[in-house]
Amino acid sequence: MSSFREMFGQLLHATGQSRAPKTVEIDGWFIFAEGLLILLSPQPIAGLLHFGPLSHDGLTFLHSAGVLVAGIGMLYFVSGRMNAEGFVFATLLDRPLVPPIMAGLWYSGKVPGLLALVFAAQELGSFLWTLLTWRADLRGE
Repeated sequence: MSSFREMFGQLLHATGQSRAPKTVEIDGWFIFAEGLLILLSPQPIAGLLHFGPLSHDGLTFLHSAGVLVAGIGMLYFVSGRMNAEGFVFATLLDRPLVPPIMAGLWYSGKVPGLLALVFAAQELGSFLWTLLTWRADLRGE
């Protein structure tokens, strides 16, 4: 088992990182930035997504969502940076679930169409990107 110092060093200077974990790391940075944007600018994001004016409770909910999204992004970029092959595989299992879930939420009127489309497209694109790089890593390309 690696020491804290070794793990922190790997986080600062990714050595031996293959392409698939790199794609997960990059995707994690995008998700982290989205979470920070939601956390720091909830009213403009709510307007962009056609949520309308938010009450105090709505702002609190959106702030909480921003924290959760940023946390998922951090999990992605740290796991990618640490070359965690198991986590890369896990992302290949969970990302294809997002588009049908978002379609269902949109269809039932729980999520605006723009939000559903953005999340579905982002997750589908990142899934395909990671899958192709993972397969290339397996082939040794």
